[in-house]
Amino acid sequence: MLEKKVFGMISLGCDKNRVDAERLLGLIRGRGYRVTADAAEANILIVNTCSFLESARKEAIETVLDCNAYRGGNLEKIVVSGCLPQKFIGELFPALTEGDVFLGCGDADKLFDALECSYTEGRVNAVGQGKETDAPRVLTTPLHYAYLKIADGCSNHCTYCLIPKIRGKYRSYPMEQLIAEAENLGELSELILVAQDTTRYGEDLYGRRRLVDLIRALTALENIGSVRLLYCYPDVIDDELIEELARNEKLVKYLDIPLQHSEDRVLKLMNRKGTRAEYAALLEKLRARVPGIALRSTFIAGFPTETEEEVLALASFLREQKLDNCGFFAYSREPDTPAYKLKGQIPAREKHRRVKFLYKVQRELALSAQKRRVGSVERVLCDGVDYEREYFVGRTYRSAPEIDGVVCFHAAEAQQGEWYDVKITRADAYDLYGETEDYKDESAQ
Repeated sequence: MLEKKVFGMISLGCDKNRVDAERLLGLIRGRGYRVTADAAEANILIVNTCSFLESARKEAIETVLDCNAYRGGNLEKIVVSGCLPQKFIGELFPALTEGDVFLGCGDADKLFDALECSYTEGRVNAVGQGKETDAPRVLTTPLHYAYLKIADGCSNHCTYCLIPKIRGKYRSYPMEQLIAEAENLGELSELILVAQDTTRYGEDLYGRRRLVDLIRALTALENIGSVRLLYCYPDVIDDELIEELARNEKLVKYLDIPLQHSEDRVLKLMNRKGTRAEYAALLEKLRARVPGIALRSTFIAGFPTETEEEVLALASFLREQKLDNCGFFAYSREPDTPAYKLKGQIPAREKHRRVKFLYKVQRELALSAQKRRVGSVERVLCDGVDYEREYFVGRTYRSAPEIDGVVCFHAAEAQQGEWYDVKITRADAYDLYGETEDYKDESAQ
C-alpha cells in the first residue's frame, strides 16, 4: 500500500518537538520514501503537534483542518503525531475525523504499520503502542546548527505545566548515544542542547547530574564548533556549571534560565524552587564569574492571584537585572494541572495587558543596551539571507536562533555558517544592523 508514497511533514511547537520530527523524517527517509516540502505534492501528511498550551492545541487542530483541504489532490492520509494525541487522544480520536492515523510522542516505529492498516481498515489510534526511534535525523534547521535533545519529560511539577502529564517523568538519554548522535550531525558551527530541564541531565540515569561531563565530551568533538545551553533551571545552576561556562572556549557564554516570576509568593504558588533574592544572587554570580555572559529568561504574567503590586515588582526586577533577552507569556489555565483549581483566576484581557506592559519595560531596557553597541565591531555567525530586505542575517553569541534578535548586515560576500566581523551602525530594541569592512571598501569604489 505504501509503495512510492510521498511524505510531507509539518512540525509545530518547540525545538524539542522539532527533534522528534527530524527523527520521524529520518525513519521515513531510511525506508526509501521521498519527503517533500510542498504539502500539495504529499500523499501522506504528518502533523507533529504541540499541546503545551490551549493556543498550541488550537493551532494544531487548525493545521490538520488546513491539511485536509488537500484531499481531492494527491493527499490520501493525514497522520497526527506528538503531544496532542499523547495527552488528549480520548477526546481527539472521535472528534478529529480528518486524522487517519494518531501517534503519541514515543510511537514512531508504529508509523508504517498504522498507515498500512489505515488503508485497509480505516482510521487507526496507535497512541502508546510503539517506542521512540533512534533513526538518524533529517535536519530541518540550516545545516550549520542543530538541536540535541538530551532528555525527555520532566519531574519538576510546576503547578501550571502539563509536560509531566504529556511526556512523563524526566528521562536522560545515555551519554554515549548523545555523543554518537552529535558526531553524525555533520560539521556544525553551533550545537544547541535542549530538554525540558537541561541542568538535571543524568540525575535519573547516573544518580548525579552530569551535564558538565556531557558538555566536555561534546565540545571535544572535532565537528562541533560550539555548544549553547537552553532551559537551565535556576535552582540547579551550580558552581561546576558556572566554572565550565567561564573556562570552556567552545561553550557559548549564554544561558537561558526560565525564572517565570520574581516574587516569592507567586513563585511558591508555581512550585518554583527559588526566591527573588536567590535569583538576583545567581545572576550576580554568573556575571562576576563569566564576564560578558548573555542571560535570557521567560516570565509568566497573570498567574492566579497575582496582584498589580507583584506585576510592578516584576517590572522592577527587570530594571534591576537588565537581562539580555526576555519572553513574556500570559498564564494559560490548563486542565489537569494544580493551578487550574486555584481561586483568583485573572481575566484574559487583564493577563494580556500585563504581558504588554512587561514587554514595554523590557523593550525600553533592550533598546538602551542595543544602542550602546552602535559603533562596536561584533563577531556574527551568518544564518542566511533576507532577500526581501537585501541583508545577510546572523547572530552574535548573545542570541539563540529563532527566539532572540538578529544582526542584519551588508557584506560583499557571506556564507551561511561562517563568522564575520560586523561594524554595528544602527540598532532597534531587538535587532542590530551593520556592515563588514569589505562591504565598506566595495561601496567606496
